[in-house]
Amino acid sequence: MSGHDRAAGADKDAVKPVTEREVRAIYLGLMAVLGLGALDQSIVATALPRIVDDLGGMAHLSWVVTAYVLASTATMPLYGKLADQYGRRPMIFTALLTFLLGSVLCGLAQNMTELIIFRAIQGLGAGGFMPLAQIIIGDIVPPAERGKRQGMVPVVFAVTSVLGPVLGGVITDALSWHWIFYVNLPIGAVAFVIIARAMRKPAENRTFNIASLVMAMTFMGLMGASVFFPLFFQLVMGTSPAESGVMTVAMMVGLVASSMFNGRVLSRSGKYKMVQVAGLAVALLAFAVLAWAMETSRGYWIIEPAIFFLGTGLGLVMPNMTIAVQNALPLARRGVGTAMLAFFRSLGGLLGVTASGAILAHQLHKHGVEAVSALGAQAAVQTVEVYRHAIASVFGAGAVLLLAGLVALLFLPELPLEGHPATLKPKTDQ
Repeated sequence: MSGHDRAAGADKDAVKPVTEREVRAIYLGLMAVLGLGALDQSIVATALPRIVDDLGGMAHLSWVVTAYVLASTATMPLYGKLADQYGRRPMIFTALLTFLLGSVLCGLAQNMTELIIFRAIQGLGAGGFMPLAQIIIGDIVPPAERGKRQGMVPVVFAVTSVLGPVLGGVITDALSWHWIFYVNLPIGAVAFVIIARAMRKPAENRTFNIASLVMAMTFMGLMGASVFFPLFFQLVMGTSPAESGVMTVAMMVGLVASSMFNGRVLSRSGKYKMVQVAGLAVALLAFAVLAWAMETSRGYWIIEPAIFFLGTGLGLVMPNMTIAVQNALPLARRGVGTAMLAFFRSLGGLLGVTASGAILAHQLHKHGVEAVSALGAQAAVQTVEVYRHAIASVFGAGAVLLLAGLVALLFLPELPLEGHPATLKPKTDQ
């Protein structure tokens, strides 16, 4: 790898500097999360005698605490690994939401066994609080200042160790032991909002998510509708199987031509988003035209150009989406990112075929039409019309899915294309 390539990769993977205001807000949210976990343990310890009086199970008393501690301890290393793989922001939210879910379930527990299980769920979330807080602080605070920031962590634990028993007793006496778990909800909600607003969502975690959604929606519509091309040509338009195969070649011609054109544009401009938006818009228009042409009995002179432009639009979307994902992800995650993009594409196609088959079956059942094999060569005109409208409705649903994919595509970040001349810094005279 050349020096320019390494510099470009380093620039892309580097953490963007955050403002002091963002640091303070993130830090406040993290301290609230840490305080939430510490406060819960001390509050529960105070309320345990009342819990045992209500639920029974004195022999299992220690497991109310042990289940929480075991689960949280076991998951700490896992959160560190997942934070490196999927990002800090998703994992801190996962930990917090898991903890809050466990809190709600604990408050609803009807016996000691349920409480122990639900405390383990709480612990699964709480296990991420300390490691993720320290990781995030390490990301946003320079090493020279980390001592001051990290030094506040023991203060949080000291304060909660004093407040916890007092709050536990007051809440249990004034309300019931159930509320010692429900009190976590408002505190957790505040921490969630603070972190969500202050902690930036990395452009790479957004690029991959949006790309996966767009590919899933696009292929859900494409595969769900295009599988019925042969059925439409043979049954509705009366072509032979060989002729129906030739009718769909136009889509492949358009796809190949646009893919070659796309490669030239990308190599010159280094921009991939606008080409994708244009391509998906063309594919959407082609889908809409096909749905209209099928519904209104239009001929080949409209259907064939629409099929060609459908392929043309898709040829501008698919290669660029792979490039966008690979460009956004660091080298260590490009393999899994590329494979997952292909997975969502295939999954979208599978769901599209299944859903389209259900739509077609519903339309046929609605009009009392039997399977196509029972129709014979001399199918009644009315039956053919039922198939025409049913298949047109499938293409209409596909157009809606492509529209949803186009809207999602508008939010795709466009990052500088690694290795493109426009992203390389010019050399300066020494």
